[in-house]
Amino acid sequence: MNNIKSEYLSYIDTYLAELKQIADTINKDDIIKFFSILEDIKSTGGRLFILGVGGSAANASHAVNDFRKILGIEAYTPLDNVSELTARINDDGWDTSLVEWLKISKFDKNDTILVYSVGGGSPDTSQNLVKAMEYAKQKGARVCAIVSRNGGEAKKLSDCCILIPVITDDRITPHAEEWQGILWHMAVTGVHSILLYT
Repeated sequence: MNNIKSEYLSYIDTYLAELKQIADTINKDDIIKFFSILEDIKSTGGRLFILGVGGSAANASHAVNDFRKILGIEAYTPLDNVSELTARINDDGWDTSLVEWLKISKFDKNDTILVYSVGGGSPDTSQNLVKAMEYAKQKGARVCAIVSRNGGEAKKLSDCCILIPVITDDRITPHAEEWQGILWHMAVTGVHSILLYT
């Protein structure tokens, strides 16, 4: 039992050290740019559409609450409407499930997409995210992304891409998804505080 406990402790120390390494190496200029875009969305009355799949979909749902309640930005995610999402996937296909939702929502150049993704999408993965980002660019709207690995298509299509550094291949996904949460909490509380007291 003591041996297992020491292995747990070693793993915990390793994991926390990885979090610190990410915190020390993440590009803070990209985070500042993200803050600035959120400030602009708030001041101009634009809307924020948050997109993600898998665990990132759950993060998108939570983030919508915080951007609306704390920061006062009109925010949505198509992932909260399970009936519409699954109907679109069933009838029209996975790859168009998000972009068609954006079209019905009258997404335009004043709006912004925020993509949460581990890999950022590629020709073979997360095509629903890629098509949504491409549509946003066609509309002249901004795209922000919080991604890991090499950033994928999100890095190419984003006006602001925060790249979560890869510390170990064993934990790319958990680090990417936990840092989505860290960054949106940092953003809503930081931008709120800065606007409130300056």
